[in-house]
Amino acid sequence: MAGFRGSELILSKAYANSPTKPALSLYGRSKGKTLTQRQQGLLQDLLPTLAIPQGPINPRGIWPKMAEIWVEIGIGGGEHLLHQAARNPNVQLIGFEPYQNGMAKTLVSLATEKLDNVSLEMNDARGVLERFADASLDRIFILYPDPWPKRRHWKRRIIQPQFVVELARLLRPGGTLRFVSDIQHYQQWALRRILDNGDFKWSCETCRDWQDPPSDHCTTKYEQKAFREKRQPAYLHFVRKGAI
Repeated sequence: MAGFRGSELILSKAYANSPTKPALSLYGRSKGKTLTQRQQGLLQDLLPTLAIPQGPINPRGIWPKMAEIWVEIGIGGGEHLLHQAARNPNVQLIGFEPYQNGMAKTLVSLATEKLDNVSLEMNDARGVLERFADASLDRIFILYPDPWPKRRHWKRRIIQPQFVVELARLLRPGGTLRFVSDIQHYQQWALRRILDNGDFKWSCETCRDWQDPPSDHCTTKYEQKAFREKRQPAYLHFVRKGAI
């Protein structure tokens, strides 16, 4: 397993016996505070127009004019997703968020910014992504997923060996996976499981590569909270192996 010790990242076997059974159910709450009338209206009227089609999905066929297809799993309030969409108009951004209030917040921002390169699904990403064609994505973001800190809940974490296999299937050779967490144990957990897969290369050469945010990263309210509480995020960047 990976351990963060000082400024070095060290691989060890500290968690070799941790559970690896994948989470097959979506855990956690789906609703929070009562939505405003505008938020309810956007969920009813705007969200369906941004949905992914039913049946098998070939993103290249759906968005033939887009240079790349990027997916963010768990967009929260959409801050990072909309940041990337605004700065990459030639890229189609697909965001997944099962939490209703987070999706409603995203829709309010999207309606204001009026971006036309965003698709949204208020669903568990895993069930939708299994309908995507092989090697059809260029980039996947998993930023600050729920760490499920109690040992008995580790099986609920989205990063599981079987899901890493699915991520490798979805990414084209040379495509990238970015995982970010401010919880040390989850950083370790994810690094080990992604590297154990064998289809990914960790593009880290110095400590700064995982300590510093990428140049195109957008800090969010959650990340600012982590900074205030003195938690150090790890920005783990992986490349899908294979000939391009």
